[in-house]
Formats: sequence, C-alpha cells, structure tokens
Amino acid sequence: MTDKGNFTVPKLSESNMGFGVLGVFLGLLLEVSTHGPHAVPRTSWRHQDLDLMEFSEPGIFNYSTLLLNEKRDALYVGAREAIFELSKKNVEWTVAESPMMMCTLKGKSKERDCLNYIRVLQLVDDEQLYVCGTYAFQPQCDYLNLADFSLNGRPEDGRGKCSFDPSQSFTTVMVDGALYSGTAYNFLGSEPIISRYSPHQSLLRTEYSTSWLNEPSFVYADVIREGRNRAYGEDDKIYYFFTEVSVEYEFFGKLLIPRVARVCKGDLGGQRTLQKKWTSFLKAKLVCSMPELNFVFNVVHDVFILKESDWRDTVIYGVFTSQWGNVGLSAVCAYNMTAVEDVFSKGKYMQKATVEQSHTKWVRYNGITPSPRPGACINNVMRQQNITSSLHLPDKTLQFVKDHPLLEDPILPIGNGPRLITKDVNYTQIVVERVRALDGNIYDVIFTGTDKGVLHKSVVFEGDVHIVEEIQLLKNQEPIKNLLLSSETRSLYAGSDWGVVQSPTAFCSRYPSCSDCVLARDPHCAWDRHTSACVNILDAPNQRSRKLIQNLNGDADKCLSLKDYQHVTVKPGSSVELPCLVHSNLAQVMWKSNSSVLTEASRFHLIGENGLLIYSVAPEDQGHYECWSVEWAPAVGKNFSRLLAGYILSLDLPPRPPQQETSSTHTAEGNVETDRDPLTSALAPPSFTATVLFTSPPQTDSSLTPPPSSTIKFQPKHLPSSNAPRPDSRDPAAEYLQHNNSIALLFLFLLFFLLFLAALAYNCYMQYLPAPCLRMRAALLGSHKSTHQPEYRACEAGLMEAPASDKINMTEQPTQNGSQTTQNLRALRDTGYETEPECGNGRIPSHSFGDDSPSQEKPFDVDCESQPIQFADAD
Repeated sequence: MTDKGNFTVPKLSESNMGFGVLGVFLGLLLEVSTHGPHAVPRTSWRHQDLDLMEFSEPGIFNYSTLLLNEKRDALYVGAREAIFELSKKNVEWTVAESPMMMCTLKGKSKERDCLNYIRVLQLVDDEQLYVCGTYAFQPQCDYLNLADFSLNGRPEDGRGKCSFDPSQSFTTVMVDGALYSGTAYNFLGSEPIISRYSPHQSLLRTEYSTSWLNEPSFVYADVIREGRNRAYGEDDKIYYFFTEVSVEYEFFGKLLIPRVARVCKGDLGGQRTLQKKWTSFLKAKLVCSMPELNFVFNVVHDVFILKESDWRDTVIYGVFTSQWGNVGLSAVCAYNMTAVEDVFSKGKYMQKATVEQSHTKWVRYNGITPSPRPGACINNVMRQQNITSSLHLPDKTLQFVKDHPLLEDPILPIGNGPRLITKDVNYTQIVVERVRALDGNIYDVIFTGTDKGVLHKSVVFEGDVHIVEEIQLLKNQEPIKNLLLSSETRSLYAGSDWGVVQSPTAFCSRYPSCSDCVLARDPHCAWDRHTSACVNILDAPNQRSRKLIQNLNGDADKCLSLKDYQHVTVKPGSSVELPCLVHSNLAQVMWKSNSSVLTEASRFHLIGENGLLIYSVAPEDQGHYECWSVEWAPAVGKNFSRLLAGYILSLDLPPRPPQQETSSTHTAEGNVETDRDPLTSALAPPSFTATVLFTSPPQTDSSLTPPPSSTIKFQPKHLPSSNAPRPDSRDPAAEYLQHNNSIALLFLFLLFFLLFLAALAYNCYMQYLPAPCLRMRAALLGSHKSTHQPEYRACEAGLMEAPASDKINMTEQPTQNGSQTTQNLRALRDTGYETEPECGNGRIPSHSFGDDSPSQEKPFDVDCESQPIQFADAD
C-alpha cells in the first residue's frame, strides 16, 4: 500500500417459544451452558500490533458493500456516491440536483440521506457488474463496464431491487443473470417484497400480505444448486433469511421471529391465481435456543452458507442475539441443509385461527393437503402428470399456497443448541471455511465480526467450539458491516463506515513457541522443528508436512522443552522488572524463585500481567527466577506447563578486603534482620528495568513443577554455599534507614498515647464524662468517699434540697463564721457541675473567698472538713 488511496489485494491485484424475563437466566445460562468455558478467546491481537492493509478515501464514507471477483483478481467496494475497484480504478455516481431537491422536500437530510449509497454490487458476467444505489430516496440501477470501469449511463428504476433508505435492511443475490432481492418497495418502507428481476423471465414478487411478510429485516440470500445428479429432477432454490414480527402469537409487544423463506428458480407464477406472484413461496421458523433454560435467541443478524458439491453436505451458519438487547449474549447456530429441506418438503402447514381460539392467531392445518404439494418445485413426478411449469399448477394448489405460506415445523440447529455463546459480545457478520488439518480431518473455521470492530476466529471440534483468537480489525470501535472471505488468497475483507480492512485468515508466525502454536488449536498452524517457527500448513511443502507438529486437541507433549536463563545484575537497593509475556488468555502465570512458588502475598514481589517486579533488591533476592505458563487442555484432561522465561538475578556489590569482610561477617551474625515495608502503589518507579525477555518451547511435563534435572544451577559470587540470605551481606545504609524508621514510629506512638491520656484526664477533671468517671475522680481526689456517698448519689439525681435551718442560719448570722457562710452560699449556687470535697491540701484559708463576684468564685475549692457537700445543681 503506497498511500491511503491505494489498497493492495495480495495475490489479487498482483500475479502472485417460551419467552421469560431474560435477565433472570443470564447468570444461569453461562453456568449451565457447556459452551461457557470456551467463550473466552485464547489469544488477543491489538490493531497496532498487526500489519493490516487498510483503504479509505477522504470525504467518502459507508464502505458497506463488498464484492470479490476471483477471476479478475479484484475487490469491488460500494460506498457513498463511489464505487472502487481495489487497487485499480474508481468511479463516482453522484445524485443530480433535481432528485436532491425532491429528497429534501420530503423531509430528508441533504448532507446525510439525500445522497447515493451504493447498496447492490452483483456480477452479471465477466464483463459487467449490476450496481444499484439509494439515489436520494429514488433507487436507481445501472450496468458498470469492467473494461473501462464506467457506467453505461442508462439508469433503471431500482424499486424492489434496492432500498430507499440507506439504513433499511435489504439483501440481493444474482443467479444466472436474474437479480433476487428482498427489500422495501415504497418510500415509507411499509411494503416489503421478495422479488426477481430478469431480462429473460417475467417479474415475480411476493403477495402484499402480513401472512407472507410482516415487517421483515432481511440479512442474507443465496442459491442452493440441486446438482448434477438430480434424482427427483427438482429445480435450484433461492433461500432468504430475515427476522420478522410474529404472526402466530399475541404478545405484549412485537415478538420477533427468525425466518428462512424459499422460492424456486424456475417459478413463473400462476396462470390465473397468483399471476406474477411466487407460487413456490414458503417460510419456516429458525430456532436458536437453549431448550433446558427456555432461552431463545430470536434475532438473526447474518447468515453464511457453507456449500459443498452435494447440497446434502451444505451447512448454514447464523449469528443470533436476543430481542431484549440488555442481555448481552450472542450465539452461533448451525443447521444441516437436509433438515431445512425436510421441513419445506414434508412439514405441516399453518392456517389463521378464529379470534375465540386463545392468544394463538395461527394453528396447524389438519385438513387434506392438495396435490401436487403446495410450494414445491417442479419435479419428475409432476412432469409425469403433465405439469411442466408453475403455469400448469391447479388453482386449488395455488390458492392453498396463497393462504398458507407459513410452515409449522421449526428448523432445529445441529445438536439442538448453539455451537457458541459469548457474553458481552454482539456479533454482526459471519463467514466460514473448511480446513483440512494434518490429521486428515476437515474442520469448520468460523470468523465472526462484532459491533466493536473485533474479529473472532473459532474452530468446531466434535460439536464443541474453541475461540482461537480475537483480532481488533478496525482502529475505531465501530461495527463491521460486511465480511468477505477469499479462500484463494486466504484473506478476510471487512467493510465499515470509515474504510475497508484486509486481514490474513491466520497469524501463525506470531506464535513464538511450539506450545503456543499447538495450544492455539488452529487448523491453519503447525510447528516446524527445522525452522523453529509456527507456519501455515498451506504454505508448507508436502514433503515437510510429516515433520510438522499439530495437535488440535491441545496436547503439546510433542513439543521439546528447552531451558535457558538470562543473567540480570542490579545494584543493591534498586528495583528490577523481569518480563514475561503470555499470549494465551486461558493460561495462568506461575513464578518460581529458587524452586519455590511465589504468591501475591510475597512482601517484596509484585506479580503483574507482563512480568515480576522486585522492589529494593537485597542479597536474599538473588537466585533463579522462572516464569511458567500453566494451561488446561480439556480435550486431554490435563495441564500443560512450560517455561516462558528464566533469569539469574545477582547483585553488583563493590569488592571489599577479605579481612574486612571476615570481621563484618562475625559482627553481623548476632544482628536481627528487619522486615521490609509492605509495597504500595505510591512507591517510586524502579531505577533499573531488565528489558530482555527469553521465551522457550513449552514444558512437556503435565505437573506444575519443572524437572530439576534440566535446571541450570547458579552459584552467586557472594554466596559460596547456597542462595539463602546471609546477615553479613545486608547493606549498612539500608539497616540505618530501617532503624531510623522504627524509632520514628515508636516516638509517634508514644506521643499520641500521652495526648490521649492528657485529654482523658482533662475531661474527667472538668466533669464532662459520665457518672462512673466522676466517682473515679472522687476516689482519686477525695478521702471521705464512704461518708458522703449518699449525698453524691443525690447530687447525681439532682433531687436533694438544702435544709431550711441552713438557709436561716446563713441569713441571720452572716458574720459568725465567714468560711461557713461562704460554704453555704456556694452550696446554694447553681454552678452546673457536681461538687466534690477537695481533701488533697487540707483546709483552705477563708480569705481566698473574700470576693463573692461570680468571675472569681471557684466551685471546686471547698473545705472538706468544715462543710460537707449537700447541694449540687439547685435547678
């Protein structure tokens, strides 16, 4: 790709019914479903890590229509007012001024709606394409010459071939020069039709009736050839897939039902009944549900038909979601073509019910079915009855088809349930291919696009599905609106509003080890022992196929186990990061230090997603570090562990004289080591980071512990006998810092404790605390606790009154005893506090109470011996 406007296509442009409250079932569904453990992609690839081809043009949007022409080595892209042939030519098809004005007068947006969205790109023959666009809500079609990549300039009416609104659903398929489409026939989109336009056959369409089509949302259409060996002489059939509002049941809202409809290619309509209408139109219900939970996925978003030479081997894949979007589940269901054909050829018909017959509006038809069978294609039995075309069918059969287009029998999926269920993922597109693996078996590989621009690659193993990987195809998290698969170039093409992206079908070369390659369980990939690389088996020569390692059940025992270590040297007190990248989302990481498993509870290790972080490396941290990947393989029922990275960590200590080292050793033997402080997120970033990552092939032993015989022993320079920590090797600066930290913590603790005691004593002294504290205070300050106990209790209750004699004596004899009078006055005073005797200093001189002003009175300074306390809080 030379610039943004040139898109290179490798090897193309170059020569090389029960519905409950669904939220209740969400948790139960994921637990009960056997698909739950496999709903997580094993490997995730980011967009910026992949070399993907992208195409977009400035000012051009909505690259949602794609057509791949294998013969001409070209990819055609239909966008808004432009058609591209990548990477050769492009043509513009803009709206004229008059249709633009008519569109705006009808209330549509000139900048958004009243443009020409290319919706139909179909290959007519090797020389021309048939293209259709919305053309400002007046659909037009034209022929595009591939020789000079130009339009003929003779537009045709596009009603019934292309949608009016660019947001409306539609589907088309070109079969033998005739265009089969499903779309809306009017401006409002209220008249849906399934039609055929052909220069050689008469125009056919569906009956305008809700029993035929009731607000359908078309998603896909394709032809199924009968094949060369036509045992019954039947015709080719075209199948339409859509979701419509149910006509069978009454419901509190519009109940949606996924459908498949069928018409015959040779249908010519009826002679008198159903003139220019389909005589072979029948429709049936597609079922994608969890029967054990009564959980139904009732909206189909896309369908892909995996065809084989014999139509009986054909499989139909579809992606479904629930009508209630808050559930957040997507499902992939698969259907055998034989099951579909059995329903259309042998199924029971339904008929409208009377109003009195409960909520069901349609019931089974139990009458006699006309002959020939209504809706059947012309076959050898009919030809023997001189019925060679639909024009010869009797009116009784045609009238029955007109009144009974709906079949009762549902089409059940393979295994009676979804192949795959994913949570919090909305699938929008699906394509499937079949790959023959090295074991000789053929596997279905499913590619599903999401509404977030992500591609999931899944593989079907004996009825179960394993998600190999997820790829972020689009830079922006926008829906994938179209998905094409080229088996010849082994590429995927995804169309969106903002451009087109090309991706390979496999990323084998990105698996770095044999275990990663085998445990991915990708039928495309195998491990090459000679080149020590994961390769695509389609690229490997046949003579090397026998030497490739591939086991789709996930058994990686054939992979050789090699161990090596990367030497890492750091300074004492520095921090080091030991990288370990894990490419599997299903694997768990296990770190070992000197054969001991590290856990998250380690006080100086931090195990993250991409490695191990060791803070403030000390001598006891030296030794061997191993990063192991442990992954469960359900097909073989055991764990596979392999060494991802190995390191030998050592300290870069300055050399010291032997005498000094010896003396310091004896001195430090009695010292007690101090534990390190716990790690927090607020610590500074490490001053040293080891960036070398070593990855090796997986370990074949199923146990979590690697064999000790294959471990390279490492003897640190400063630890001659073992890797155990030694007290004499501790950094003195670190010890000093840790000692100072301990003293500071102890000092702070004592300071807070003293402050607490002071606050408690003050509140007790000021009588702010409850009665028990006051009694304790009285016990500490007073010596007559037993004598005045009743008075204290009375004071606490606030019920004791001063004797009248005391009041009289205090009034009549104010000067007889100044101290006594002062005591009586203070007893009557409402201080708001309980008073207690102060006996610590004996008798207090009476002159201390000479001033009776309130500002100088001291309610606690009383004479304990001369006057007992009788009153407190006179109020």
